[in-house]
Amino acid sequence: MLRAAGVGAGDEVVVPAFGNVEVTQAVALVGALPVFADIDPVTYCVEPSAVEAAVGPRTAAIVAVHRFGRPADMARLHELGQRHGLLVLQHGEQPEAARDEIAQRRQRAGYLDARLRGVRTPEGGDGHTYQQYVVRVPGNGRPDRDAFARAVRARGVDCRVPVKTPVHRMPEFRRCVALPETERAADETLALPVDASLTRRDMQRIVVACNALGGLLQPAF
Repeated sequence: MLRAAGVGAGDEVVVPAFGNVEVTQAVALVGALPVFADIDPVTYCVEPSAVEAAVGPRTAAIVAVHRFGRPADMARLHELGQRHGLLVLQHGEQPEAARDEIAQRRQRAGYLDARLRGVRTPEGGDGHTYQQYVVRVPGNGRPDRDAFARAVRARGVDCRVPVKTPVHRMPEFRRCVALPETERAADETLALPVDASLTRRDMQRIVVACNALGGLLQPAF
């Protein structure tokens, strides 16, 4: 899509650094320079005001990535693109699920929202489909996200770190740029299972495993 639009050498393309390295690689493959913008701490999608701050005279395009089942703010990004004469593209992480599967994931997410303690649960709304149920495990000088994840896995819960290294910290794309929300999210986020196949006992196991460690963390506000 970038190549078809004539984006290439000498152009800059604004992209998020929170995961989806393939987007940055696509920019590099057409010969353009990726420029990283920070994310919204609630949706984990690129933040429009951060995008605008990253726009320069060589900017040709913006690529937004929809994260974890929540959409980027495309209305604001398209408005920004129109003002600056920029191509605005969007990238989905996964193919959309069937309506019944989404409903079941939302039901499981609601179950966790009501019962989890000591972690910050994701904010719903905006059509969240919970492709991933991503919580925050703040360190606050206490056991960090990685220690929490190891302990939860030891209790039989298959959790995963969604973004281990932001793209702007990877050797091939390293940039000296301030992206505080991206870095904080990479340090704190943990994806818990909400698959439609999970039974009520599975969900109870997740809650018990996480809440058993809740006393090790500062209260989530």
